[in-house]
Amino acid sequence: MRTGNVAGVRSTAARSSVALHAAMAISGLIMILFLLAHMYGNLKVFEGQQGFDSYAGYLREIGQPLLPYAGTLWILRVILLVSVLLHIFSAFTLWHRSRRATAGKGGWRYETTKNRRGVQRSYSSFTMRWGGVIIGLFVIYHLLHLSADVIAPGGASDSPYQRMVNGFQIWWVVLSYVIALIALGFHLRHGIWSAFASLGANKSVATRRFLNQLATVVMLIILVGFLVPPLAIFTGWVS
Repeated sequence: MRTGNVAGVRSTAARSSVALHAAMAISGLIMILFLLAHMYGNLKVFEGQQGFDSYAGYLREIGQPLLPYAGTLWILRVILLVSVLLHIFSAFTLWHRSRRATAGKGGWRYETTKNRRGVQRSYSSFTMRWGGVIIGLFVIYHLLHLSADVIAPGGASDSPYQRMVNGFQIWWVVLSYVIALIALGFHLRHGIWSAFASLGANKSVATRRFLNQLATVVMLIILVGFLVPPLAIFTGWVS
């Protein structure tokens, strides 16, 4: 009877872990879709102040009159916030379970002479957790800067275009953006592949190769797409 109870608990825990991996995957993919849409919006900076500010205003008018002003935008924000919180909760819970299962030693992958501990750290353990922390801190700063206009390096402005230009004319603002994007790139490279694998798409060697290529392509598109506007502003191409 006791053996059966233990087996039942392990089975429930395994199912729970599968659900958490799926939650991480789905929430991560939602955030990737947001990044692609946000990247598209950032590229509007090349249309000049009128084009960029008009696009920013349009986002607040979507759904009117069925929805109030900025109603659609707030719905998207809530979906994104829930996705972020679910992603963090799932990641932390899975990490905590892994630590508890290994008595705090973490996962030991395979032997190697390249690490002083004699064990090769996994790619995900090296980039995903700390990369996620860096990205999270940067997102808070980014929102306070370009959305809320609370932090205003280069000068505050009612114009989204002008806030962006004012900020990215400063070298340390651009540098912080680049560092955050590098962390995001590592996170995406592993995260996209891992998400599809968690959802059961990794079924063959050919599929695994395709998912790796897809992850690289999407990561590069997002990385380059987000890097171009600040670098263009900093070099004077956009002003």
